[in-house]
Amino acid sequence: MSKVIRMITSRQIRAARALLGWSQQQLSDKAIVSLNAVVRLETGKVDPRVSTLAAVQQALSKAGIEFL
Repeated sequence: MSKVIRMITSRQIRAARALLGWSQQQLSDKAIVSLNAVVRLETGKVDPRVSTLAAVQQALSKAGIEFL
């Protein structure tokens, strides 16, 4: 897994998923994390694990999303 330089926010995750037209389930499948983890990340009401954020960011980046 590549090094994550900056952690993404819940708003960025929702926006990236929307741009790709992915459901929360599709993102969880691509990132190999639970659907519940994606839901929690997108609500922003929990302190997520760095590994979960990294997996989601990597999945979105592989799909062509660039985080600035």
